[in-house]
Amino acid sequence: MSIMGKLFTTAAAVLAFSTAGFAEDTPTRDTIVASVNGTDITLGHVLSLASRLPEQYQSIEDDKLFDGIVDQLVQQQLLSDLITEETTVLRLAGENERRALYATEAIESVYSSAVTEDAVKAQYEELYVKAEAIPEYHASHILVETEEEAKAIIAQLESDADFVELAKEKSTGPSGPNGGDLGWAGLGQFVPEFEAAMVSLEAGKVSEPVKTQFGWHVIKLNETRNQPVPELETVRGEIEDGLRSAALTNKISELETSGSIDRTETEIDPAVIRNTDLLND
Repeated sequence: MSIMGKLFTTAAAVLAFSTAGFAEDTPTRDTIVASVNGTDITLGHVLSLASRLPEQYQSIEDDKLFDGIVDQLVQQQLLSDLITEETTVLRLAGENERRALYATEAIESVYSSAVTEDAVKAQYEELYVKAEAIPEYHASHILVETEEEAKAIIAQLESDADFVELAKEKSTGPSGPNGGDLGWAGLGQFVPEFEAAMVSLEAGKVSEPVKTQFGWHVIKLNETRNQPVPELETVRGEIEDGLRSAALTNKISELETSGSIDRTETEIDPAVIRNTDLLND
């Protein structure tokens, strides 16, 4: 079982004082919550770990969460004490972990600066309110196997047959039981031949037979409209993600331009990535 998997197991160590005793004092981040083989574990260590736990842990009761994290840190210290010498593997891994931790903290700072309410509203205006209107089409169709069948259906429609009833009776497509109704859709959601015929129609008109990979279609364009502008809250997450992504891309580009980056010109065979023997002391 992994250390994280043991988060709430019983620790094989003596805590410096109980949770009840802790509650009686005014704690600081330097308050010692446990001591393992002479190494102090402080409230700061507990809070740091708690702040980085996955979201699902946040619903755990405070006393269980506190004790579980202390147990986790105690177990980690007990195990880490088994290592008496810093190997090359540990040193390099530690350097990478520190680099990743600091980078993560910097990213959060970039995100925090980028995602403000004013920025979200401005992006919403730009992307949705002021954007060019996007047309949508409400069409119905009757799908049959042959051109002759499609022509016969058109003849019936010209004789005032009801499109919905014909679709229910004749159409082999999945929309047939629904009268051939395809609902509202934008461009790019139909095969090209179907879409070209549909957009050329006037509202209320029926097409000539249209052949696609699925068979022969008789298309009726019921109505058109411009795509409704979504409410801000329905697209807020998408906007915030876009702001974060753009801000981080810009920040990295800025840092690469202003920073001093020297990449080695020594040719290294990429296959060396598999040679972990190089890490051995």
